[in-house]
Parts: sequence; C-alpha cells; structure tokens
Amino acid sequence: MQFTRRQTLIAGSGLIAATLLPISAIAASYPDVGVPDDFTGGSPVSSGDITLDTPEIAENGNTVPIRVVAPGAVEIRVYAMGNPLPGVTAVSFGALAASQSTSTRVRLAGTQDVLAIAKMADGSFISTSNQVKVTIGGCGG
Repeated sequence: MQFTRRQTLIAGSGLIAATLLPISAIAASYPDVGVPDDFTGGSPVSSGDITLDTPEIAENGNTVPIRVVAPGAVEIRVYAMGNPLPGVTAVSFGALAASQSTSTRVRLAGTQDVLAIAKMADGSFISTSNQVKVTIGGCGG
C-alpha cells in the first residue's frame, strides 16, 4: 500500500490533533486560579494564623520552593504578583484533612511579592506575603 503526499499530510495532521486533544481536555479540568479579588469576592482580608515559607533570595527563578501552612483553612491560594499570570496554585482541604498545608515549587519572573490567601471554615480570609529576590546566577538582586 502506498500513500500519496496528501494522504500522508492528512494522516499526520490527524495524529497531531489526536495527541493534543487530551492535553486541552486535562487543562480544562483544572480551575483558573485567577487574581486575589476573584477568590475573595471583595471580602475583607486580614492577617492571621498563616505561614508562608519562601527563600529570601532565589538564585534560579525557575524553581522557587514555597510552603504555606494555615490551620483551619478550607482553601489556600498562592499568587506571584509580578508574573504575567499571577495565580500559582489553589488547594482545597476536606473535613478529614490531617493538616492544612501545601508546598510546591513555583516559577517567578523576577524579584516580586508572593501572596498566600487562605479561606477559613467560617468564610473569612487571611493572608500573608513575602518578597522573593530573584537573582541571575546568584550575582545580583
């Protein structure tokens, strides 16, 4: 069986489309973290029992480790305010969660504030932020 050039191009296009389809379906299943006002809905945000652990200086902005602990929270969201898309992560906790904490590595576009907001079980919001200085090769700030 021989394929013509046109049949080969059509088959290749179909294969690429079939490969990319699951990626878009998976991406659509994750919630858009958005911006802080979308999360709080305009409710007041106060300080409270929330801890955000970030390095003071990150030599590589591609992998900056962060950790957020907010006892009693039902949801935690983290924002990198200097990134083009500030929403970094959103984590929800069920009633049987052993602890309300999360940790991950984020990508930071440059020196900026990292903001963590927690929605508490009573519907109130608490937040904290840290500034992370991103250097290039550890030679500047």
